[in-house]
This record gives sequence, structure tokens and C-alpha cells, in this order.
Amino acid sequence: MSFYYSLYVWITFGFLIFLYLILSNSPAPYGRHFSKQWGPSLNNNWGWFWMELPALLVFPVIVLTSSREINFVLILMLSIWVLHYFYRTILFPLKLKTKSKKIPILIIVSAFIFNIINGFFVSYEVAYLSPEFKFGLNTIVGSILFFIGMAINRYSDNKLISLRTKNNDYQIPKGGLFKLISCPNHFGEIIEWLGFAIIVWNLGALSFALWTAFNLIPRSLNHHKWYNNYFSNYPKKRKAVIPFIL
Repeated sequence: MSFYYSLYVWITFGFLIFLYLILSNSPAPYGRHFSKQWGPSLNNNWGWFWMELPALLVFPVIVLTSSREINFVLILMLSIWVLHYFYRTILFPLKLKTKSKKIPILIIVSAFIFNIINGFFVSYEVAYLSPEFKFGLNTIVGSILFFIGMAINRYSDNKLISLRTKNNDYQIPKGGLFKLISCPNHFGEIIEWLGFAIIVWNLGALSFALWTAFNLIPRSLNHHKWYNNYFSNYPKKRKAVIPFIL
């Protein structure tokens, strides 16, 4: 029971951080919101690598070293997890064209620790506490959502990166869901982990989906505000992160 008590505390902590970020309107100090006031920093490429590395490793290591019987659904979970985090840890940093930009080491360490804790909660419940995973409607629906979210996220990432290869200054992104929202990359990632939570169907996976929203919704709102302040001709009907809603 102590595991689930800790998990409820973890979710509550995430919600409190979400409220703080919304009410304080405090952007995470990297990317376009970088601030030297946060102390020493590391370049974007290495920053992203170290932030995401624990997530790539913790889940598969804990699950594969447990006595959990390997079946199709478990292989699916492991595959989509590694697929996402191999991209985020290895490929995404290599694709970045903003090597002059930096991330505060404090943010990197915070994300590193978060990914260890989050990876532990998700993987430990999958490995030791969940009943046998069976293929069902939730597997199909969750997989469809995950890959739709991944497609949105990757397309949007590539669009943003391509804008920086053509021009050193910021530009208004267009095409795809950028027609409707400022941060479809964030929207896609929220959809991904909602899909993963539906596949896994336990509290640990739900906590990760919630934490993803707790982190990315405030960041999207800050991006949206920045776009509107930076560009006088920014599309007024465009929302921040959820089409037609937010």
C-alpha cells in the first residue's frame, strides 16, 4: 500500500506544481525563455540528452529484470516507450539547430530526477503489481492514440527545427496543427502518454499522463503568450495547446 500512497502524493505534488505554474505565469527558463539568473548552463544538445536519459533506461531495465512474464502487450509497452525515448534522448538532440542555446543545469538535474522517479513508478507497477496484461479494446484504442500523438509531435518538432535552419530569427510556424494551436508538439506528446495510459491501464501510467499535462500545458500557455507579444501579426484565433479550447 505504501507504493500507492507514494504515487498519490506524487500526483498531488504534480497538480500543485501545475497550479503554481499557471498562477505565477513562470516559464521554464530554457529555449526562448532562457535566463542566466538560473545559474550555470549546458548547451541544448547535451541538456536534452541528460534530461531524458533516465527515462530511456529505467522503464525497460526494471521491467526486463523482473519475473513478469513477457507477452505481446508487454512487448508493445516496452517498444513504444523505447521508441519515444530513443528519439527524445538520442535523435532529437542531434537534430537541434540551436547549439548556441543553453539549458540551466538546475533544470537538467530537476528533469533527470523527475524521469528517474516517474520511470520507477510506471515500471515498478507494471513489473510487480499489475495483473497479467491482456490484449483488449484498451490496447487498440491506446495504441491508435499513441501513434497519432507521436505523428503530431514529430511533424511539429520537424517543422520548428526547419524554421531555424532557414533563419536565425524566430518565425511564425505554419502548417499541420499549427493552423489551430501554437504548440502542437506539446499537444501530440500529451496525446501520446494518454494513449500509453490507456494501454497499460494502471495508476502509474495515468500519473505519467497527468504529469505530462501538468508540465506541458503551462509551458504551452507561456509559448503562446510569447508568440503573441513577439509577432504583431500572430494569428489571433490560434489557441495555445488544445484546438478550439485552450
